[in-house]
Amino acid sequence: MQPSPGMSLNYLISLIWFKKINTFKVKYYLLMKKTFLFLLFLTSFANAQTDKDKINQTLDTWHKAAADVKFEPYFALMADDAIFIGTDATENWTKKDFKIWAKPYFDKGKTWNFTALERHIFFDKTGTIAWFDELLNTQMKICRGSGVLVKIGKEWKIQHYVLSMTIPNDNVNAVTKVKAPIEDALIAKLQKK
Repeated sequence: MQPSPGMSLNYLISLIWFKKINTFKVKYYLLMKKTFLFLLFLTSFANAQTDKDKINQTLDTWHKAAADVKFEPYFALMADDAIFIGTDATENWTKKDFKIWAKPYFDKGKTWNFTALERHIFFDKTGTIAWFDELLNTQMKICRGSGVLVKIGKEWKIQHYVLSMTIPNDNVNAVTKVKAPIEDALIAKLQKK
């Protein structure tokens, strides 16, 4: 009797006990089962690594498209219902609104140039949603980007992006003094809603 893929380990042991199957075949079956499970693990790890590479490529290409003043390629990497949150407290845009705001900058050739210094990427259990954080070298010095990407077909698209300026802890009070006159008025306006 030959072992089949559906045989349980207990059934194989009972067959050995009754001498209906030799131990070599059992060892071969168990080795094949372990090899299959190992290959399955490697494949899932390789797919995750490939997706991580694709996400890095998507984000790097997105930042480069802005630096190279390529309007359509830049926005093509964002999901249709994407949200972009900028450094100003009033900047919370849908993709459509962000395109309207950004178009004059692209038309004048005066866009932004962000390069990733560090990036961390995480996945949900389905492997179709990823979130990340990154430190960026920008004209504003170091900024932090964070967001969510979704897998659409075989491509990763930016669903949500948040850009923040970093402030050294020792300088928070000085920066707060600069922001206060502008943001106090905005705070009062938002509290009235």
